[in-house]
Amino acid sequence: MEVQLRDLRLQLERQGLLNKDLQIQKAELEKRLQEREQLVQDLQSRVEQLERQQERPSTDSEPQARKSRTAAIAPEPLPEDCLLSEPGIHKTTSESRQILKAIALNDFLSRLEEEQVSMMVECLCAEQCSQGEAVILEGQEGNAMYIVADGELEVSQAGRYLRTLTPGDVFGELAILYNCKRTATVTALTNVRLWSIDRQTYRTIMTNKSKHKREQVMGFLKTAKTLKDLSDTQLSKIIDSMEECKFQDNEVIVREGAEGNTFYIILKGEVQVTKKVNGQEKALRLMGKGEHFGELALMREILRTATCTAVGPVTCISIDKEVFEETIPFENLELPDDSEVFEIPVVPERKRLSTTLRLQDLVPVLYQEGRFHGDPVTLGLGGFGRVELVTNLEHGQYFALKRVSKRHIVAKKQEEHIKLEKRLLQEIQSNFIVRLHAAFKDTRYIYMLLEFCCGGELWTKLREIGRFEEPIAVFCAACVVEAFAYLHKKGIVYRDLKPENLMLDKHGYVKLVDFGFAKVLSRGQKTYSFCGTPEYLAPEILQNEGHDFAADFWSLGILVYELLTGSPPFSSSDPQRIYSKILDGVLKFPHFLSEGARSLVSKLCRQRPGQRLGNTKNGIKDVRNHRWFGSINWLKLRAGQLEAPTMCLIRKGPSYINFDRFPPDTTLEDEDLSGWDDDF
Repeated sequence: MEVQLRDLRLQLERQGLLNKDLQIQKAELEKRLQEREQLVQDLQSRVEQLERQQERPSTDSEPQARKSRTAAIAPEPLPEDCLLSEPGIHKTTSESRQILKAIALNDFLSRLEEEQVSMMVECLCAEQCSQGEAVILEGQEGNAMYIVADGELEVSQAGRYLRTLTPGDVFGELAILYNCKRTATVTALTNVRLWSIDRQTYRTIMTNKSKHKREQVMGFLKTAKTLKDLSDTQLSKIIDSMEECKFQDNEVIVREGAEGNTFYIILKGEVQVTKKVNGQEKALRLMGKGEHFGELALMREILRTATCTAVGPVTCISIDKEVFEETIPFENLELPDDSEVFEIPVVPERKRLSTTLRLQDLVPVLYQEGRFHGDPVTLGLGGFGRVELVTNLEHGQYFALKRVSKRHIVAKKQEEHIKLEKRLLQEIQSNFIVRLHAAFKDTRYIYMLLEFCCGGELWTKLREIGRFEEPIAVFCAACVVEAFAYLHKKGIVYRDLKPENLMLDKHGYVKLVDFGFAKVLSRGQKTYSFCGTPEYLAPEILQNEGHDFAADFWSLGILVYELLTGSPPFSSSDPQRIYSKILDGVLKFPHFLSEGARSLVSKLCRQRPGQRLGNTKNGIKDVRNHRWFGSINWLKLRAGQLEAPTMCLIRKGPSYINFDRFPPDTTLEDEDLSGWDDDF
């Protein structure tokens, strides 16, 4: 018995020791678990902090100020009205499928309409390249876009490998939009087969489709009884305001008894019209392409009298009552033209200098100090040539002499544009636009003698400061509004607004310069050329839909944003990424932007041109009347009687002190004796 008791006691002691060990292990495990939980919490906090830091630049942080000048895209003299010269190239089903997939995966091409894509697939040409052959070379001008059908290619830049292209990849897309230099070299690693399309073919597809669609919709609108008394110009403005919408099979577009506020035109598909009779849905009719419904909703408050349902996929274009009322004033069925604005007396225009000014009478102004001491003053430099500061001893007045190489003009096919620029500047008489005093030519150059604005470029001032305070931005934008009001009244669309093209005169007033991209349009007319500065391009220019004066109002919104933040709202080092952002149309405002500024930019940068502030029924009056411009007395501004807040930006000193300094250029361009400028 004693032995059994001793054994039990020993067992209990062992069990106690084991339990103690287990408790110690449990405590250690609990401690390690707490440590791990703390570590997880710390890591989670760090992750959340990093996520907040990543999100902040796109929401509340200040946009990075633009540091370099933006390169403009000159309008290329490709015919706007032409036919596709070659018949479509046959593709097998698998080839078409591969091309369609490549287009769908491309950020820019995926936005094309179905018919445009079909025509593009049909027009793509097949090309063969041998192993080692360069398809495109860095630095050369491009004219075609490619889709890889078979084989592999290497992309390199400055001799450095970037990536490998395989079947289905797209490259060279920018070349079908405008004439630009290739940024990389693409070389065949194997024997390859490519699909290609050139710029003229692509532009023809896009513009022909846009024009046909516009003519088609115009015809549809003319059949609407409510709109029968409107002019083509007014109908054109309605088209600019209409938006495309798609409906799936059996989707109800309008429902009987619901409040009606939208007018629809069917572009594709069929719509079943039904009405409740004795509690049952009764089919009334089937509508197809070109037919419309809901037009009375544009005129008065009504309830829908029938239900319209999509039969299969349906595409319509529509306009809401609110947008329609902004577009067309039904009181008189006439579009106001702002004529009374220009009847207000303004200060008399200064008389132009005598046209007897001669090129040989102009003396270059020289730098008086610094490393360029004794060299001629250069005010500006660009792809066009130089702008130099000169004076005339007889008048003692300073001028800006713009000098452009005739060979360069011919090479870029800009002969007609330079002639138009001269003609427009000769006719323009506005205190908000730089004056042309005289024009000259010799065997090498075209010269334009322009008004000298001693305050310098607005771009230079913006770069120095980072961003403008709101009163300065308001004043600068108001000067641009007055310039646009004058130009649009004369039927001139400007098309290249940016801080680089705005100058400050000695009173701090802003003047528009450089009319190389301007075009004369009649009301209701569209132009289809691709030109402007990437960050400032309106969506309709990118999509080859045809553009007009509304493109200037879009660029005004971009300018206001850049003046206030230092950077355009849609920017990237990759032009194609810029274009995708523009087409997405998502405006992100930094926290410091006022509500009024956000409102103005949002209304100027609406995707549909007919809905933009300045392009609705009241015209540019709506821009002037926006609350962001509440501090501007427009009468005094036009008369030059407002004290310019920009004066604080202008430094005092030599005549050239507000300009960047450039080294002299002693090289001479080759002569051009082709005679294109005989009547210049």
